Amino acid sequence: MLGEYRITGRRAAEISASVEQAVGAGELLPGQLLPPMRELAAELGVNPNTVAAAYRTLRERGVIETAGRRGSRVRPKPATTGREYIRVDVPEGVRDVSNGNPDPALLPSLAKAFAAAAEQADREPVLYGDAPVEPELARIARAELTADGVPDGPLAIASGSLDAIERILAAHLKPGDTVALEDPGWGSLLDLVPALGLRTAPVGVDDEGPLPDDVRRALAAGARALIVTDRAQNPTGAAVGATRARALRSVLREHPETLLIEDDHGHGIVDLPLRPLAEEARTWAFVRSVAKGYGPDLRLAVLTGDAVTVDRVRGRQRLGPGWVSRITQRAVLRLWADGALDSSAVAAAYCGRRDLLIDALAERGVEAHGRSGLNVWIPVPDETGAVARLLHAGWAVAPGARFRMSAPPGIRITVSTLTVEETGPLADAIASAVGPAPARSYV
Repeated sequence: MLGEYRITGRRAAEISASVEQAVGAGELLPGQLLPPMRELAAELGVNPNTVAAAYRTLRERGVIETAGRRGSRVRPKPATTGREYIRVDVPEGVRDVSNGNPDPALLPSLAKAFAAAAEQADREPVLYGDAPVEPELARIARAELTADGVPDGPLAIASGSLDAIERILAAHLKPGDTVALEDPGWGSLLDLVPALGLRTAPVGVDDEGPLPDDVRRALAAGARALIVTDRAQNPTGAAVGATRARALRSVLREHPETLLIEDDHGHGIVDLPLRPLAEEARTWAFVRSVAKGYGPDLRLAVLTGDAVTVDRVRGRQRLGPGWVSRITQRAVLRLWADGALDSSAVAAAYCGRRDLLIDALAERGVEAHGRSGLNVWIPVPDETGAVARLLHAGWAVAPGARFRMSAPPGIRITVSTLTVEETGPLADAIASAVGPAPARSYV
């Protein structure tokens, strides 16, 4: 059943750690059946309740899944084996268009903003018990959210979008609950949900965002939460348009108990209008990160939502990190106040790079998607083959497996630093890589 690997331990924590370590090392493979609890308890000389507690911990961490009498198995996509490890090693001399990062040349300088924030901290140090959110940052953020049609609600600050989403899910769901997720979608989110002990329900995506019929089916089947990327969807570049927003709001009206989470991480780098869905949800949260526009290392996202959700997030945050550094908050505020980011120019730059590649691919008969954001998604018949051929041709691309659950294969190209001169050669390489493999000659 387990091959050569032997589970060890006397306490529940030791047994669960032994299994998790083996999964992470590849000694226990996805889908592999684990011993029945009583059988493993007898082998280890422990009480069956100890093994039951270990298996429960592994389920809650998203490492295994249990199907009644059919037993417990390593999950097909265990949280221990994160999707970030599904990547191409980039040899020297190969152009990397796989990483999903913004163009460093388009990020604003942080030096003056942090110097000003540090000087303010010297004059007005933030101490235990002080407000967790910089008042002026909250005022400006709330005004922008209101202008974009996001419903009124209290504000919190999290350490990036993923931190905010994790806290929101933990505030409302329990292990075993199901979350409807975009497929293809953000790889880190596809890892996070099972790591919290939650189940995933894939929802198809086109250029306009999540497919309403897929969302309806997932919610009707019992999904308790839905996560939607409003713009710059990773990896497809989808952006929710007006017609799609109306359709999704209609679905949400049919399921008013759904926890809705909207991720607007593309704010500041996208020139398409926001079409928020939250007005139709009783329990909702809206997350807006500064990572793509101002720099990933800032680790700051604004979070708003209904009063209960935000209160629960704040309460749990107080018991952990307490707050996101007010020095960082003040630096971001300074960047906003100084107009350090020319959002229109940045959005136009990324749009131009996406369109150039998509048009070049279309001329070569290759379908590609990228309505907004930093990436272009290209469906391919043979994902592994396409990635390998492109690497051989001098281009490192992101394998679609990092972003998929049940969606067809594809590859992701990050265009953020792609130059005009590189676009044609890349399009040629992609067109060659996604076609049929050349016939081999053994003469």
